[in-house]
Amino acid sequence: MARFVLSSACSTAAPRSPTECDWKRGLYTMSTYVIGDVHGRYSQLTQLLREVPCDLKKDKLVFLGDLIDRGSQINEVVSEVLRLKNAHSTVVTLRGNHEQMLLDCVDFGDLSWLIPENGGQDTIAQYGCPLHEINELDDIVIPDAHLEFFRAMPLYHEDEQAIFVHAGLVEDTPLDETDEDVLLWSRDFSFYMHYGGKLCFFGHTPTRYLPRDGRRHEHDIFMASNCVGMDTGSEPDCPLSCLRVDDFTLWQAYADGETTIRDHGPLLEAYRERRPVSAGAQLGSP
Repeated sequence: MARFVLSSACSTAAPRSPTECDWKRGLYTMSTYVIGDVHGRYSQLTQLLREVPCDLKKDKLVFLGDLIDRGSQINEVVSEVLRLKNAHSTVVTLRGNHEQMLLDCVDFGDLSWLIPENGGQDTIAQYGCPLHEINELDDIVIPDAHLEFFRAMPLYHEDEQAIFVHAGLVEDTPLDETDEDVLLWSRDFSFYMHYGGKLCFFGHTPTRYLPRDGRRHEHDIFMASNCVGMDTGSEPDCPLSCLRVDDFTLWQAYADGETTIRDHGPLLEAYRERRPVSAGAQLGSP
């Protein structure tokens, strides 16, 4: 069941922006939603998909990567997201460093994916080939449809409103010229705290390990500059998070079945004040 922790009150207070009220009145007909690192948490993912009012016939849904590893329902997560992507052209699924590690293991024999803390052992076990039964890499059997899905995942996505990456980027460097390791692996505190470019959503680094100034509480999303951290952790007490880009409404699904809904609109307004329309497309603009 969803619980409203702090909701915006467009009908009783001055709106933060015309586009927010337009959305609430049904005048803004398309929204964009972004989901952080899922890491095999199928129950929390399906909980989010039930609670979030995302209509994939018209709305965009972006996954920031790391669907696999660590969780207990990895196969189910991949199958569900693949089903959504096949059914709706509005679903965008980025590659995370964990999908990259899987591919590096399968394609090049890189065993770093199978180090316990990386979670690859959980993934192969749930695909039916536990580590103790593997004598050589060819014994790792992953469904062809899933491998093709991982291989086809882009490293970034950009639209009029924002940039979406798994880990980070380099300001003022074109995305198609950015090193893949930056997009997949980087942990750059200068990016987190001082990035001044177009609005950017990233995952990869759990927000509880990012500076406290950029979040309200341990499991909150992070925003201290023009980038938004969406990986709110994968431990049992951590929520899976989904943000509506148009007005910064945040849904967080917890393992106990509770979903909280919070208004992070002030973060969006602060971004708009820092970066006027002339510097980049205004969120919610036609």
